[in-house]
Amino acid sequence: MSDEAVSPAGRPAARPRWRPGLLLAACHPAPAAAVTAFAVLLAAGSGRPAAAVALTGAAVAAGQLSIGWCNDRVDLARDVAAGRADKPLARGAVSPPAVGAAAGAALVLAVPLSFAAAGPVAGGAHLAGVAAGWAYNLRLKGTVLSWLPYAVAFGLLPVFVTAGPGRPWPAWWVTAAAALLGCGAHAANVLPDIAADRAAGVLGLPQRLGRRRSAALASGCLAGATAVLVLGPGGPVGAAGAAALGTACVAAALAPAAPGRWPFLAALALAGLDVALLLGRGTGRTP
Repeated sequence: MSDEAVSPAGRPAARPRWRPGLLLAACHPAPAAAVTAFAVLLAAGSGRPAAAVALTGAAVAAGQLSIGWCNDRVDLARDVAAGRADKPLARGAVSPPAVGAAAGAALVLAVPLSFAAAGPVAGGAHLAGVAAGWAYNLRLKGTVLSWLPYAVAFGLLPVFVTAGPGRPWPAWWVTAAAALLGCGAHAANVLPDIAADRAAGVLGLPQRLGRRRSAALASGCLAGATAVLVLGPGGPVGAAGAAALGTACVAAALAPAAPGRWPFLAALALAGLDVALLLGRGTGRTP
């Protein structure tokens, strides 16, 4: 594939103008914004100073932008073949060199921001998570290990957000729950597109498992995250914790056999429950 812009039909498109809005649309803005917002809220809830919270948000945003742009650039040929007119790069509205340069610039920017936000160790944890995202895009997306980058990146995010010089790392159950949330999010994210992915030759773990078993994987991982968040801290579970755990177990049991989009919607609901529990429980450590 050459670096000139192409249309969904595969023909060379007119050279795109510099259009920042369309370039931003090529970075997977919704998940990037969601992960950044979660990181900011978790950092603020853990008692980080306002400046550290801002730096944390900037570092996570830069990392997510780099991963999103890298993903669209790597998938360009596949998206063009599939006629993905919803993607600015695939329809020729932005150029491959522009998206590639944006991915590289965001990756470079994430390095000093990560270290400034949390120091060398916790900042390095964030950069390891970003590297996992790039590894997914460049190699692991179509393998049986497609879940691994999600587990690594999500599991390390609470370390970056809450740790740093003079601050303790999050409790084990926070990291474990975040890693399970990442695995569940990966399986849930591909549920609506499993048939199209398999036709295009994208054979990550969920695509290999098929729709029903992937729905079971997604809901099982997300319910597991709920269980870890409710039971991990120890002590009384309480009515709210018992209700959350019961809801997660019922959803995990029913979702795989549900018709249509219900397994995907159930996974989204479970992911939202887990995020709320993570934000509510905090890091499990006293600053």
